[in-house]
Amino acid sequence: MTGRFDERPGGSLIRPFLLTAGRTADAGAIPIETQVIATSKAGTAVGTLAFEYHDIVTLCAEPMAVAEIAARLRLHLGVTRVLVTDLQRQGMVTAYLPQTDPRDDVDMIVRVINGLRRQI
Repeated sequence: MTGRFDERPGGSLIRPFLLTAGRTADAGAIPIETQVIATSKAGTAVGTLAFEYHDIVTLCAEPMAVAEIAARLRLHLGVTRVLVTDLQRQGMVTAYLPQTDPRDDVDMIVRVINGLRRQI
């Protein structure tokens, strides 16, 4: 994984706004329960993607919630939303809202909780 913003001693000095070039306009457009999956285009281009984009595409070989991507990559949720939107526009990922209420998806809730616990 690439360097992340982490205020703990020895953490990365990369600030979240640097990863998105200060962009936040799309940050609220994607709900946290949105499922993201890499496309076949991403499979052929993954080696050319930079840092966080590469990490997101690699994680999303299987559908994964935006919140879980943020937790696993230790990225701010708003940053993750912007990066996922960038990848969507490039055709590298597809994003969709699950048909069920995320509060009823116990597996997703457990994965998000476990990802957040790894952050602590």
